[in-house]
Order: sequence, then C-alpha cells, then structure tokens
Amino acid sequence: MKNLLIAASLLVLLANPAGAQQFVDRPMPEAATGTAAKPLVKAWEQMVVAAHPLAAEAGRSILREGGNAADALVAVQLVLGLVEPQSSGIGGGAFLLFWDGQEKRLTTFDGRETAPAAATPKLFLDENGQPLKFLPAVVGGRSVGTPGTVKLLANVHARHGLLSWRRVVEPAIRLARNGFPVSERLHSLLAADPDLAQSVTMRDYFFPNGQPLEAGATLKNPAYADTLERIARQGLDGFYSGPNAEKLVAAVRDATGLDGKPNPGTLSLNDLEDYEVKERPPVCAPYRVYEICGMGPPSSGGVAVAQILGLLQPTDMRALGSDDIQSWRLIGDASRLAFADRNRYLADEDFVAVPVKGLLDPGYLASRAKLLESPRAIEKAEAGMPAFDHALLDRADDQSLELPSTSHFVIRDKAGNVVSMTTTIENGFGSRLMVNGYLLNNELTDFSFATHENGLAIANRVEPGKRPRSSMAPTIVIENGEPVLAIGSPGGSSIIGFVAQALVAVLDWDMNVADALAMPHLLHRGQVFEIEKGTQAEAKEAALKALGFQTKVTDLNSGLHAIRITPQGLEGGVDPRREGLALGD
Repeated sequence: MKNLLIAASLLVLLANPAGAQQFVDRPMPEAATGTAAKPLVKAWEQMVVAAHPLAAEAGRSILREGGNAADALVAVQLVLGLVEPQSSGIGGGAFLLFWDGQEKRLTTFDGRETAPAAATPKLFLDENGQPLKFLPAVVGGRSVGTPGTVKLLANVHARHGLLSWRRVVEPAIRLARNGFPVSERLHSLLAADPDLAQSVTMRDYFFPNGQPLEAGATLKNPAYADTLERIARQGLDGFYSGPNAEKLVAAVRDATGLDGKPNPGTLSLNDLEDYEVKERPPVCAPYRVYEICGMGPPSSGGVAVAQILGLLQPTDMRALGSDDIQSWRLIGDASRLAFADRNRYLADEDFVAVPVKGLLDPGYLASRAKLLESPRAIEKAEAGMPAFDHALLDRADDQSLELPSTSHFVIRDKAGNVVSMTTTIENGFGSRLMVNGYLLNNELTDFSFATHENGLAIANRVEPGKRPRSSMAPTIVIENGEPVLAIGSPGGSSIIGFVAQALVAVLDWDMNVADALAMPHLLHRGQVFEIEKGTQAEAKEAALKALGFQTKVTDLNSGLHAIRITPQGLEGGVDPRREGLALGD
C-alpha cells in the first residue's frame, strides 16, 4: 500500500511540480531485518525498478507514452543524476545489458570512464614513489576520468529507441527547473560528512546557508536543466564539446584537494571528443538450468559472479537451504576463490590479456570446486592457473579500493526488451567537483595506485586511455532462450557478493524477489566474512568462526533492484535499505 501511495504522490508531483514540497520521501531503514514487504507481483507487461521513486516514475511515464526500454533508460538515468547525485550521473560512467526482445539477442555496452591520454602509471604516486592515501587521491581533478554516461545513453537510444531524444531528456529538465523534494537519504549523507561543505564547487548547492539540505525541502537545479537543454538540442555535442566541455575540463585542471592546495587532473578536450562507448560480448555461464549473463572486462563483476555460481554448481544448494551454515561456508569460500582470481587477472582487456574463457571453463571451475569439499573454511584462498588462449605473463595481485556508492536499475517493456544497468560516479559525491549542475566522477581511483609488486606488473595499473577495473555486475538470467530475471546492485566490490547471494536465493532457494533482496547479507571479499550489522545474520557469526573464518559485523548497504519475468506477469523487487520503487503497467 505504501508503494501505491508514493506512486500516487509522484503522479501529482510530476503533473504539478509546484506541489513538490508536499511529497516527503520514505526514510531509509538503518538495517534490513530480513523480512520484506509483500512482493510486488502483477500481471504487468512492463516495469521500471529504480533507486528513487521519481526516477522510476519518469521511466514508467516514457513507457506509457509508447516508448520502450531504450527510451525509458535515458529518462531514468538523467533523473537519477538529479535526485540521487551522490551515486551516478552524466559526470560518470555505466555498464548496460540490453536484451532485444525482437531479435532475442543480448548486447552489453561499456560506458566506463577512461584515463586521460596524459595520465601515466605514476598518477597516484607521491614524490617519493609511494601510493597516495585514498581521500587525497579522490578529492580534486586527479581522479576524474573521461565521462561515458551521456554517450552510452545516446548510442543505445539511437540504436533501439522509439521516441525522440528531446522527449526522453525532458522529464529530468522539468524536474531540475521546477524542483524536487530532497530525500531523507540525501540529507543523511550530506549531514554525515561535514567535509563535503568545504568543496568550493558543491557547497552552495548542497549546503545552503552552511547547512546540509533538509529532507523534504524543494531543490532546484537550473544549471543541470541548462546542461540537459544543450544535450537535448545538440545531442552529444552538447556535452562533449562547446561550453560544457570547456567548463568541465577547466574544473578538472583548476581543482584543489582536501588541503586546499592544487590537485589538478589531466583531462583534455581531446579526451572528451575521442571517448568511445564499446559494445562487448556478454560473459555468460551455465548454472543449473539457467544461463547467467553479465558484463565482461573491464568489469570483474560478470566473471566473478559466474565463478562463484560455477563453484557452487556441484553442490545441491536447494537441499542445504538458507539456514544451513554449510551453505554460507560454501558461498563464502567460493567468493574467496573468485576474488583471488579477480585480483590477479581482471583488468581492461584492451590493455592486458584477460583469461575470461579460462576462468569460466567448466573443467577449471570443477577443479577449483574440489577445494570446497572440506566442511571447514579453506585455509588459504589463492589465485588459480586458468588456461590462457594467448601469452601469459606473471602478474602481481591488485589491492585497489572500490568504495560503495553507485546505483542500479532494471526495465522491461511490452516488446520484451530488458535493461539491466549499473551506473556510477564511484565514491559518494565522486571527486567532490560539481560543474554545470552535475558531479564529476573519481573513477580513476579504481585503478591500482601501485604499478608493480615484487617486480611483477599489476594488471589494473593506470595507463593512458585505459578503463579502470570495476565490480559492477548488471545481470540477466536466461532460461530456454528467454530472460527470466534482471538484477544488479551498487556497493563497490561488495556488488559481487550481493548479486551472487540474491541469485542463489532466487534460483536455488525459491525465494520471491522481494525476500531475496531483503535478506541479511553475508559476504566474503577475501579477507574476512562480513556479516550485516543489526540483522538476523549476526546469529551466524559464532558458527562461521567455528568453521575457521575471520568475521566482521558491519554495515552492508546494498541497493539491489530486480525484475523477475514469469508466465503470470512481472515481479519487481526493491532493496529495503534504500529508497527505490517498482512501478509497472
């Protein structure tokens, strides 16, 4: 009922933006309890699930006008960049899985940011050749990669869209001009980080009168509206050249760091003009009766999720069930092995040889799965030796950070087209640089700061034009040649565990989507078994320790969104830890 009331409020808001102050977003719970609301199951033909109600409604309005998933994804992303600016936007990048319902074909699009042409492997080293600390590297222009989101949206729309480009950009323009209600989540994030108010480019917008924006306050962003107007009129030229490009590059090159001292980047107008969205083959692997398809390098998400499931393949996870501690031992150790391979081998395959086929080879995974046969935790999870179909060079392990931010949305239209898109500016509020109404990414900090270890090169080191490794894992599950589930999450390197757990919950444990997304999280990224704080999962800590795991109780703030496609209709799922909404017809 609450979702319906929110949707009704949004319809009033979009029809009459002056009434925006009447809409108050629902609060984000401190932690998921493991008990979801009644599943949103309808005999619908189309649905949008996004991280903010206004973005979901913008997408549904496009579908109702006769647009398709390619049209709706533009509206959803541009509204998210306005109402959830800390997580994604036109100053960042994204990965997209697009299922063409007519051609029965899955395509993946790489809109990941690139390192500027002038970047060198020493980008994140200090004058003594030592890696910088994380935040000093983030704040300022040094961390900004060439944004890819606008070109991704435009390319996919040009190929698959039905409505005009102007029409799909218009919802975000209208909201930016007329104002929208600040969500409780945005307010909380601003209030929790007083350092954000020190940003010269951000403080007037996010901290009026020196205070963080209040939840429920009406916020207008005329600068963003003007930027989108240029993009609506001029297409890609409105972003990648002309006044927007000039101001963007100037902001990066004139940026200061945390200490107020210059911390410029090397982004140039040529970098913007030369940026390319890349269509890449999807990474697909069998699991039970399904085919699990995701994004390949430079994302590690698709490979790692497929490896985790492949390592679980020999085990009857359905028989074990979600309450058996052995289920979690298996998931935890499978994740450890996948992360060991990820840290050794995964990077931008345009620059380094990545053994994707070898990592997903059934024989390789079967041999690695033998390590899971002991009822106790693996003593030490190390990278394996997958087969290469090209020359293999010894490599060192990467330890780059990926902090949780990002956003994910899914769309299914009446024609059977399906979208699963993960979108980001990397860290919360990106590089802390705001230009023309949007935030710039700090995506380059997803590279390894160090270039070598013990004389061996690190695959994910900085190189000019290279795309930093990601953990984003937009996923589409296919059964009998048709998509049955679209899913993904934000969360930095935690994304891999969030998505893998949800897939096991739905495909093995027969959970409905809402319950699977609300489950307490238990995940392992190679160091400790992380247990979601304030949830029923804490009761498993003693048993995990007894099996030999190191554990840590911590916040695990996912943002899983999913659509399950059934013969009876569509089942939408939103993560109760955030403020998302599923809407359909």
